[in-house]
Amino acid sequence: MESAQGTSNTPKTKTDILFGELLVSKGLISHRELLEALKEQHDDGGRLGEVLLRLKMITDEEVTPALAEHLSMEYIHFDDITRIDMNVARVLPESISKRFCVAAIGEIDNKIVVAMADPLNVIAIDTIRLKIKRQIKVVVSSPKEIRKAIEIIYHGSDIEEQQLRDLVELEVGGEGAFEVEVVGEEQDEDTSSEVAAAKPPVIRFVDLLLSQAVKSRASDIHIEPQERSTTIRMRIDGVLRDMVPPARKMQAAVTTRVKILSEMDIAERRLPQDGRFKMRASGRAIDVRVSVIPTIYGEKVVMRILDAAAVNHDLNQLGFEPELLEELKTVLSQPHGIIVVTGPTGSGKSTTLYSALNYLKDPKKNITTVEDPVEYRLAGINQIQIKPEITLDFATCLRAILRQDPDIILIGEIRDKETVEIAIKASLTGHLVLSTFHTNDAPSAISRFLYMGIEPYLLASTLNLVIAQRLIRKICDRCREPITLSEKILKHLNIDAEQLKDAVFYHGRGCKACGGTGYLGRLPIFEFLVMDSDMREKVITGASEIQIRAMSREKGYGGLLESGVIKMLQGLTTAEEVLSATFTEKIKA
Repeated sequence: MESAQGTSNTPKTKTDILFGELLVSKGLISHRELLEALKEQHDDGGRLGEVLLRLKMITDEEVTPALAEHLSMEYIHFDDITRIDMNVARVLPESISKRFCVAAIGEIDNKIVVAMADPLNVIAIDTIRLKIKRQIKVVVSSPKEIRKAIEIIYHGSDIEEQQLRDLVELEVGGEGAFEVEVVGEEQDEDTSSEVAAAKPPVIRFVDLLLSQAVKSRASDIHIEPQERSTTIRMRIDGVLRDMVPPARKMQAAVTTRVKILSEMDIAERRLPQDGRFKMRASGRAIDVRVSVIPTIYGEKVVMRILDAAAVNHDLNQLGFEPELLEELKTVLSQPHGIIVVTGPTGSGKSTTLYSALNYLKDPKKNITTVEDPVEYRLAGINQIQIKPEITLDFATCLRAILRQDPDIILIGEIRDKETVEIAIKASLTGHLVLSTFHTNDAPSAISRFLYMGIEPYLLASTLNLVIAQRLIRKICDRCREPITLSEKILKHLNIDAEQLKDAVFYHGRGCKACGGTGYLGRLPIFEFLVMDSDMREKVITGASEIQIRAMSREKGYGGLLESGVIKMLQGLTTAEEVLSATFTEKIKA
């Protein structure tokens, strides 16, 4: 517990002994531990609860409800942030909240409800009353939960959204009677937008937009010009959501500002351009990759946010089923061969490969990657960025890498036959090759390789594993509730009677934490195609994709649908998400 300032060395012995006896009666501590804590308190001061926490005799979750009971106060558990009234909460300055570990959370009977870790801290209570000039009702919560609430109250993404709205309203206020639309003066528009891009409101708008995107866990920001307006959308958990658009007179300047940050040619508005820049948010560096393309109403900008801190490159934490994780580690331990991860753009392929590289990373091994672009920088690994404008492409890089004594090679993406042939050559000469590919599922990767003109015997002797993956949205833990599925959906999911026995299905009701969507975060689903001797024989004899898929199922490797159903039965996702991500897998092979 937080101790009251100025009273930390003068414990209220009688009160503390009564509180200690309550803890003993509840079985949270022993009588011997109470005596030890009281002695420590006598020597070093502090509240009894604080001393017990310091000695690790009790946890926050145990001491706080007991303290509330002892003081006959209400105990608040922040299991649902929707209980916090943000307008009331932000009346109390962040500095006071952090100093005393308190949070204003709402209003009742014309009093401000304040959650405190140390409800006996009279200095904190007086300071809060003076600051907000209102009567307060004190409730008790743990320091850990209050600190979490403080982060949400003062640093939640809705702050940036409101600031954006205020900024836009301010700029709109200056528009109206004097607005003149000029058509056909492109050169003047370029000049005026460049001047406007350097003005504080535009700079502030772009900064707030980026800050909100990072706090909302967005992967992309889309700035899309329309005939008479501009739309801004962010991709959060794989789904685009509308955001606050800029004021009309700021629209061209916002695009120009992004182009200036990305070091693009602001005068060139007819051709696509690519760029990147770095930003700092919450004390960490974040890479932003920018693409600009011309549309009929102006330039569309897409910013890809690459936040290394938001991505965990730990193979054990990716979400593989235990048996599949062991299978993957076994294949990664082989000295040579090709491992391919397949799936559409934004399905987490790069994260899986980077996690595999992190697992393989070893001072005794030379690991080199060829990427377009290099998304995340990994220590201890040689990463090469291809540059087509100077003919530094995948094939050229790979040929050079093979003369650099590599052990493991990562190819960012297999795009043509030449790249596959070099990957096969590298595998045949004793290298482990990892790469990504674009196909619907694992067996169709074999068909695609053969279609590209690769000899079946070469593919069979070098390919070790194909992993197909998708990202599906997770149900929000805060508003999850049971749901009954229709017979039609159960049939589509191929769930048998045995699985249905004890199954409970869930969906998200929608709350403030998840923006009313019912989903918060994403998780991967996988399909494995392991190239053992039987599978290699099938490939060499020209077996069809359907036959290869059937053999994989016989060997116990489920498809994307089965992987999704497992996550659904674990209560992590919904039937809608599974079916939307695995539409090609609805019918069993």
